Amino acid sequence: MHWMMSPSSSVWHTPPAWMKCWNCWQVVSNPIPPSPHGEGGVNCLMRYAYQAYRMHHNLLNLHVLVGRIRRLRRIRRCPSPHGEGLGEGKASPQPSRVKTLMKVNTMKALHFGAGNIGRGFIGKLLADAGIQLTFADVNQVVLDALNARHSYQVHVVGETEQVDTVSGVNAVSSIGDDVVDLIAQVDLVTTAVGPVVLERIAPAIAKGLVKRKEQGNESPLNIIACENMVRGTTQLKGHVMNALPEDAKAWVEEHVGFVDSAVDRIVPPSASATNDPLEVTVETFSEWIVDKTQFKGALPNIPGMELTDNLMAFVERKLFTLNTGHAITAYLGKLAGHQTIRDAILDEKIRAVVKGAMEESGAVLIKRYGFDADKHAAYIQKILGRFENPYLKDDVERVGRQPLRKLSAGDRLIKPLLGTLEYGLPHKNLIEGIAAAMHFRSEDDPQAQELAALIADKGPQAALAQISGLDANSEVVSEAVTAYKAMQ
Repeated sequence: MHWMMSPSSSVWHTPPAWMKCWNCWQVVSNPIPPSPHGEGGVNCLMRYAYQAYRMHHNLLNLHVLVGRIRRLRRIRRCPSPHGEGLGEGKASPQPSRVKTLMKVNTMKALHFGAGNIGRGFIGKLLADAGIQLTFADVNQVVLDALNARHSYQVHVVGETEQVDTVSGVNAVSSIGDDVVDLIAQVDLVTTAVGPVVLERIAPAIAKGLVKRKEQGNESPLNIIACENMVRGTTQLKGHVMNALPEDAKAWVEEHVGFVDSAVDRIVPPSASATNDPLEVTVETFSEWIVDKTQFKGALPNIPGMELTDNLMAFVERKLFTLNTGHAITAYLGKLAGHQTIRDAILDEKIRAVVKGAMEESGAVLIKRYGFDADKHAAYIQKILGRFENPYLKDDVERVGRQPLRKLSAGDRLIKPLLGTLEYGLPHKNLIEGIAAAMHFRSEDDPQAQELAALIADKGPQAALAQISGLDANSEVVSEAVTAYKAMQ
């Protein structure tokens, strides 16, 4: 039998009967050994101890508990031997604070995509909230590193740079049985895998939901696709429902929320990525807006997640402003021979077109959703400032890739153009951006090669009409082709 003494008393005590693992007891007891006197602090620590034991032996991560107990130590010492109260001069945490902490920290989340966006944005927010987080990915190097360290560093850069450590995380393969088991257990599933990968992960999600049903787990599960697309979760839901057996579909509709979101944070490839597969650089700004009307069960309280009942206004604000401006900066920058987004946006000719395009698309938003014109102008200026961030080495080729998707009817170039046609608004700069996109070439991007082949085969007019869904004989297609030829 292992025995230990609490430094706060002269009484020897042992692990509780239900905790058979000495390692678990050491981790829980050493930071703040529970006192045998009084109940004020012991009960709270015992709950942590029990949670630590369960987390460890469910192969989830014990490191999460260490941080929680240490945070608790800063606001509360062991109870006094003279009763339930705390020792003289010690402040007690507010009951509401303890309640919130316990509620958030009992959540479990599975995040598909352990790439830069997954680790630097959504995964960081979830882990920072104290949620028990497991990443799912196919990159074995990243999986091994996460499971070896259970932590990674995020460089947050703006006017100043800070390095945050994300800790208490685990990882599983997204194509194995472990991910199916986790889906049957967790409270939240998020993704940052890229739009084209959503269909590939849907079968695993479907299997996990079937297992959840078979195990009788009827606690609410919410799934949020955090992708650079409109209504990404709705599209993921379609793929998942197609992969489900018929007898599971009604159960999933009742117990699983598919929650659409809008995400915004620039996360370029890390400069140190070749040395450390986990290190990531992100900008200071971040925005994660979710549709609160689509949740099942209670709404989560996650710092950094904004809830709204008018998601499309924010989805289109981001799509028409950040995404439109980012893409046009990349396409014009590539044509002008610039390497990075910062280099391109500091080119006054490019900046004028980018700003003009965002103002044109902004006029659509103001008409459609009633955005305040002055506030939206300030939003545009903020985005231009983000493009200028000297700490973000964001390559124009990375931002410009997948031009076929970005020239499609529902994406960042054609959708705002359609809005200007709907409201009879100017669109000269948007046309310039579309023409520049048609010129995008990259040996590393299959879509860029497909675009070049399509234009060579059919000509720019028919090619643009096919990609965008615009009428080949329309005035806007003619304007875009004229601009395209002027850039040759």
